[in-house]
Order: sequence, then structure tokens, then C-alpha cells
Amino acid sequence: MTLSVWALPAKMILIGTMASGAPVAASFLAVTLSSIRMMPMVASIMPEMRNERSPTWLLLFLSHFVAITSWVFAMQHMQAVPRDRRLAYFGGFAITLTLLNGVIVGVCYGIVAQFPPIVAGALFMLTPIYFFASIWASARHSVVKLAFIVGVIGGPLMATIEPRFDILYVGIGGGTAAYLIDRYFIRNRTSKSPKAEPREELP
Repeated sequence: MTLSVWALPAKMILIGTMASGAPVAASFLAVTLSSIRMMPMVASIMPEMRNERSPTWLLLFLSHFVAITSWVFAMQHMQAVPRDRRLAYFGGFAITLTLLNGVIVGVCYGIVAQFPPIVAGALFMLTPIYFFASIWASARHSVVKLAFIVGVIGGPLMATIEPRFDILYVGIGGGTAAYLIDRYFIRNRTSKSPKAEPREELP
């Protein structure tokens, strides 16, 4: 699963929806919607990597490895790499990262089961902590942080109201609400401020 479904949130959503007894169609839709969020990441990093001789098949292959860790690392260091070597640079890092994670997951899968429950729980909590910190640190627009806050609050709330479709409802409803709030309240108020600096528009 680590090798075929590289992005961590998609794996967590798939397991969560299956464990809650949601229909297969709902699980498929939830994972698909969660993966759509990768499209802006792919769209932003591909122009930084490709050149006039970059084969399309290679770009499509490397897009599979675009996730939070590889994207943040590449966007921070890509400018220092000559353009004709950027595909190899990203591919070497991202594929190595994926393979190492696959090995670590395979080794630790049986070991963690032998740990005391409190230790296993503490290690498990490292996953959402890392995920939260990575998203917050890489967010360049206020709407991303706002959607993050709405999701953190709305996720547990919807889990108590409708556990079978909580992720789907929070993802669509919370993301839409965050966009509307940012579009019509935060951006308007910032643009009307005389001391406000020009904002970079979302694509």
C-alpha cells in the first residue's frame, strides 16, 4: 500500500472509510477527492522540473511521487539545481524516499505490535503531528490554513454526527466554506486596508 498509494492521507481515508463500513463507492469517492488536492502541487512543481526535452511519460511517472514531503523539499531546493538535471534530482529523492518508507513500514509492521499500547499509540500520533506540521509550514495562502482549521474542528464533530461519511462531508463542505470565507471576507478586508501588501492570487 505504501508503494501503490504513496500519499499518506489517501491511505488513512481508505482505511478509515473501510473500517467504518462505508460503501465501496463512498470510499472510492473520498480517496479520489483527497487525491485531487495533489493536482495544484503537481501543477506547481512540473514547470520547475521540466525542460523542452522532458518526455511526457517521465513527467507522468514522477507525478506519482508528489506528496507533502517530496513537494516541500523539492520546492525549497529546486532553484539551486540546473534545469536539465531537475528531473533526475526530484526522481532520485522522491523514489528513494518512497522505497525507504516501504522498507520501514514492512520492518516496523510486526515490531510495533510487540510494543506496549502506550508506546505504539505515541508512535502512531507522530503521523498526524508530522502531517499537520508539514501542511501548516508549506501553506502559502490563507485559504489553506483556514481550510486546515475548519477540518480539524469539523472532522471530530462530523465523526459523531455521521461517522460513515464524515471525511467526505468535511472535505467538501469544510473546504468550500473555507474558500468562501477567504474569498469574500479575508481577501476583501485585506484588499481594502490602506497598508495591505499586494496578495498573490490563487491559480
